[in-house]
Amino acid sequence: MIENKVLSEALKEEEAQKLPLGLEKHRYRRYHLETKPAPDVAPSPSHFRVRVKKHRLALMLLKELLHYRANKKVILSRPCVYGVFSGPIGGFAPREHLCVGCLRCTTEYPGVVQIYHNPDRQCLGDSYFTSEYFEAISYEAQTGRIPVKGAGYRGKFGGEGWDGMWTDMSQIVRPTRDGIHGREFISTLVDIGEKPAFLTFDERSLPDGDLPRVISIPLPILFDVPPSSAASQKVLTILGQAAAEAETIAIMPRKAIQELGIGGRQIAPLIYPEDLEPLRNLPFQPSMIELGTWDEKLYQEVRSRYPSSIISLRVSFRPGSDRELLARYESGVRVFHLVANYHGRGLDGRFVLDLIREAHDTFVSARRRDEVTLLGSGGIIAAEHVAKAILCGLDAVALETPLLVALQARMIGQCVDRTTSRLEVPDITVEWGVQRITNLVASLRDQLLEVMGAMGLREVRRLRGEIGRAMFHKDLEKEAFGEITGYANIQKS
Repeated sequence: MIENKVLSEALKEEEAQKLPLGLEKHRYRRYHLETKPAPDVAPSPSHFRVRVKKHRLALMLLKELLHYRANKKVILSRPCVYGVFSGPIGGFAPREHLCVGCLRCTTEYPGVVQIYHNPDRQCLGDSYFTSEYFEAISYEAQTGRIPVKGAGYRGKFGGEGWDGMWTDMSQIVRPTRDGIHGREFISTLVDIGEKPAFLTFDERSLPDGDLPRVISIPLPILFDVPPSSAASQKVLTILGQAAAEAETIAIMPRKAIQELGIGGRQIAPLIYPEDLEPLRNLPFQPSMIELGTWDEKLYQEVRSRYPSSIISLRVSFRPGSDRELLARYESGVRVFHLVANYHGRGLDGRFVLDLIREAHDTFVSARRRDEVTLLGSGGIIAAEHVAKAILCGLDAVALETPLLVALQARMIGQCVDRTTSRLEVPDITVEWGVQRITNLVASLRDQLLEVMGAMGLREVRRLRGEIGRAMFHKDLEKEAFGEITGYANIQKS
């Protein structure tokens, strides 16, 4: 049996060597990210504060000493299986970092010990990237696993933003898929680029019109430009190497790429009209180039100088952006990167969920949706947001602040946009940072597989714009209460 396996592997290797140069990469290979434990390098605030009334603890120990006649086994027993009171002097110096908030100690000795939430932990992040999201990202980056809490879901079942949308698993008409455990494959591959609606052929049966020009990445997650305060050489190097490890694309400023010597097909330069001259000296052939704003001259120059590169246009969500998207489509752009601020708001204050649906519907109404690729960033900070954003109409998402939180960056004040946000990254190594981001991406992908598996979907491309698999709080509320007198007035207020 073992000899046959070795022989089979040898034959596969021999066949691979016979393939023409470049074709060996087209052989089937199941996508996999190697996760490894990557503990925090900077101490994080403990989840809970343990407050012990030391005089009552001393009195309790004295009573037990007399009552149990100096029986050490009973007197030195600790009411915590996690070791909070197992230090050298027990409860007089509790080890708060071990507390999980089970409240057994408080239940047994309410007059001696009380457990409180640590306010320092509660202050992590900002008003949008709350401490709960911070903890989830931290766990995913440390372990590469899916966060699971045995107490069940205790969050919101409705509200603003992403909380106003649920994925609907009740519409399954086929058996569920089980890709996360390896028993059935679920594809997370997406295509980015130009996809003509149809092909035309000449009299010799050869294509004579526009042909598809796409790059394929094995997961619908890209890395967006980090905030200016955190865009150090080390952070950019980590993002570039992590993008290569995950086989995805990292968008970086053109100036930083050339100053730091970062290159590779996984790097997508972000350029502006003033970068036209330096662009001609780019030391590598990027797979994708992103325009920071629309400029006809810049667009034509990029097309002529880098004909094999996919060109993406960065567009901010703002009033009238639907008309701008169609105008740029007529100019030849086929990949759009739709950007909201870090709190998921467009320039008019609307949330990114509604903005994505509007952009998607714009191309659907124009009968051009399958010809374009929509990328999106801003306000996407959790695994569930990735699936929901694709459900609303994106082909892929681009992450920014979650990547920095995975590197243990701390937010100073409100982190709203790229130029004014302040994030402090601790002293880290490149190897550690690459592993943390790899773990995070692996966890997000596994959770996306769970969602698609419950829906019975075999590939993420079928998830795009599948609104029939979603429920929206506002729509359900209107359906349930719309005919009640006064409901319309409440909605207006």
